[in-house]
Amino acid sequence: MASFCVHVFALALLASFLKSVHCLYPPNKPVLFVFGDSLYDAGNNNYINTTNFFKANFRPYGETYFPVCPTGRFGNGRLIPDYIANFAGKPFVQPYLEIKNRLNGLFINGVNFASAGAGSLDATNAGLVISFKAQLGYFKEVSQQLTQQEGSDNSKRLISKAVYMFSIGSNDYSAFITNSTLLNSYTPNQYVDMVVGNMSTVFQEIYKEGGRKFVILSVGTIGCVPSARAVSSGECVEILQTLAKLHNEALQKMLNNLATNLPGFKYSYFDYFQSSIDTISNPSKYGFTEVKVACCGSGPFRGDPSCGGKRGMTFYELCSDVLNYLFFDFAHPTEKANFLSATQMWETSPYVKPNNVKSFFQS
Repeated sequence: MASFCVHVFALALLASFLKSVHCLYPPNKPVLFVFGDSLYDAGNNNYINTTNFFKANFRPYGETYFPVCPTGRFGNGRLIPDYIANFAGKPFVQPYLEIKNRLNGLFINGVNFASAGAGSLDATNAGLVISFKAQLGYFKEVSQQLTQQEGSDNSKRLISKAVYMFSIGSNDYSAFITNSTLLNSYTPNQYVDMVVGNMSTVFQEIYKEGGRKFVILSVGTIGCVPSARAVSSGECVEILQTLAKLHNEALQKMLNNLATNLPGFKYSYFDYFQSSIDTISNPSKYGFTEVKVACCGSGPFRGDPSCGGKRGMTFYELCSDVLNYLFFDFAHPTEKANFLSATQMWETSPYVKPNNVKSFFQS
């Protein structure tokens, strides 16, 4: 099955290439570069030596939208970047390690560098994921290759028009509350400053390469995911919620500072935290009936990471109608929830500022 899936993906990529061969980088279609963690990982972790905890290349993952093979996406179908690409009239952005290994680095529509489990800090899940710094390194390799393929002027134009999407930080805070050394070494504010400071460094490095349009997902309601509720008698874990709020406040200040001091730097900040709070508080408004229990998993709130039976726990339950659920597994949203977030990011909404994502693909 694995080799068959690889063959299917290779054919799909080849078809996309042939459609685009007359103009690999259409000037009116900005390419999309994606960085981050499991909310955005489209399959990069399939190609690294890691544990199944950081992989989702097995059923029932992906079964709603990818009926032939699971892709490595943590959910039942499409992720937020998939929808953004679709809204922009582009095909899905492929995982970097898949493209690099199979099509000799032809970056037709952009690249996805995200890795499930990654954090802003190098130490977060070190050795098991593609760190944020390593993702930046891959992007620089792509930038150099684009210069070789397209020439300096065309490459600079492509990089400057491109849209850069980020989802990073959640795993840093999970690591913080479970690591006594970190808890004893840093106050919450000091740790947040480290996390956000490292994000700022990466953003500035991409800016130096020519990147100008940044789309940033705030840290979400990490204290209210099923795995958190499972250890907190059904309530949201307050320390995680507090860390998320501190992070998001510092993140917005950092982005404002970059926009003030870096000519041409533009950003779209999506308040994923408040959007999620509003959905959890008023689920019927958004078409959900279950916002606490996961669709797939086991234990209280199906908060154990057992979905698929590949992570040391063979037993798991699977809901009968995933459309009712906000969460697919222990910590990740359903395809329907991702569509909601992507729609709120794309258009003008109370959760996105100062620019919506649509405007970045129109300019």
